[in-house]
Amino acid sequence: MGNGTEEDYNFVFKVVLIGESGVGKTNLLSRFTRNEFSHDSRTTIGVEFSTRTVMLGTAAVKAQIWDTAGLERYRAITSAYYRGAVGALLVFDLTKHQTYAVVERWLKELYDHAEATIVVMLVGNKSDLSQAREVPTEEARMFAENNGLLFLETSALDSTNVELAFETVLKEIFAKVSKQRQNSIRTNAIALGSAQAGQEPGPGEKRACCISL
Repeated sequence: MGNGTEEDYNFVFKVVLIGESGVGKTNLLSRFTRNEFSHDSRTTIGVEFSTRTVMLGTAAVKAQIWDTAGLERYRAITSAYYRGAVGALLVFDLTKHQTYAVVERWLKELYDHAEATIVVMLVGNKSDLSQAREVPTEEARMFAENNGLLFLETSALDSTNVELAFETVLKEIFAKVSKQRQNSIRTNAIALGSAQAGQEPGPGEKRACCISL
């Protein structure tokens, strides 16, 4: 966070990475936040998250990207992992159909623990291995459309669409937050306008600052 002052960013958005072990979640995280890729495919152990601040228009948004830390192998992801998340990348390996076959289960788990308004993108990773593809692009795209998800194919190895995937999710979250803030301010103005002169607004009328999707 730059010089450590509060002015470094206007918003903090928590985004979680979910999906089967080995699909490339950690490398997507490191490619986006540090522009690094590791060929060592050892499973992540321990909770890991990284941050990166991006500009969306005139607003500085700090993306806090959380990795599942290998716990998905033991079905041990807790509700705390999802708590406060406003975005999610549901990742599968397009060269391993079994990682795509369980996407629906991951989606159910996400909606069981996260807010219904969470922005979700389905990500088919490892597009650089096109000769080994087991999941057709159109099949995954149709699933995403039918379930109201964003969709992209990425390669953490050669960087294809990694920036675009994260930034698309962040822009969608930002649009929702901005719209909500406008509605809240409008509601607040109506409430304050109807208050008697000199009267302090009630606690419910001071919430325009608070962000929760």
